[in-house]
Amino acid sequence: MMNLKPTDSELEILQVLWKKGSCTVRDVNEMLSEERGEDVGYTTTLKLMQIMHEKGMVDRDTSSRTHVYHALMNPDHTKRTILNKVIDTVFNGSATQLVMQALSNRKSSKEEIEQIKKYLDQLDKK
Repeated sequence: MMNLKPTDSELEILQVLWKKGSCTVRDVNEMLSEERGEDVGYTTTLKLMQIMHEKGMVDRDTSSRTHVYHALMNPDHTKRTILNKVIDTVFNGSATQLVMQALSNRKSSKEEIEQIKKYLDQLDKK
């Protein structure tokens, strides 16, 4: 399994591909511009996606005039890899510190808190 750590910009592109599946550069570029609320340069998106192809993060179908890209990186594996790096480097290996920081930084809904409680109960039973 790939242990590539995507840059922030590459991760944004991967998020679009994971959500939408196969996309053209134009599709990805429009989604990025929409999500950011500002125009993202098409040539910047194209260049990033070409680099990602060279790194093996995405594949592309070149059978038609418009190339169609899809992610090769698994979203769950990628998230685990990034999260483990954050836990190790920012929180000195403590998942507890990460969770406490995350919960204090963001307001959680009642439903989210219930999900967290259920998860903790399941862990407690193991």
